Amino acid sequence: MTIPTTIKIKVTTRAKTEKIKQEVLPDNSIFLRVYVTAPPEDGKANDAVIKLIAKSFGVSKSSVSIIKGQTSREKVLEIK
Repeated sequence: MTIPTTIKIKVTTRAKTEKIKQEVLPDNSIFLRVYVTAPPEDGKANDAVIKLIAKSFGVSKSSVSIIKGQTSREKVLEIK
């Protein structure tokens, strides 16, 4: 049995390369900044985010879901 994990991310679309960077806010909270090359239209960027996160965490794409921020740059993801 796997316990689901949630992570906060900020997405930058239309980036030159796809990558993930860890950043720390002034209040010492940690989030991931996710850069994807896809444009933010018709769910293309969300699909790219899910694909990149799944690859980085070594899980299937179906194990990653957006639980908050479907149309926002700031999102909360659940990884099962």
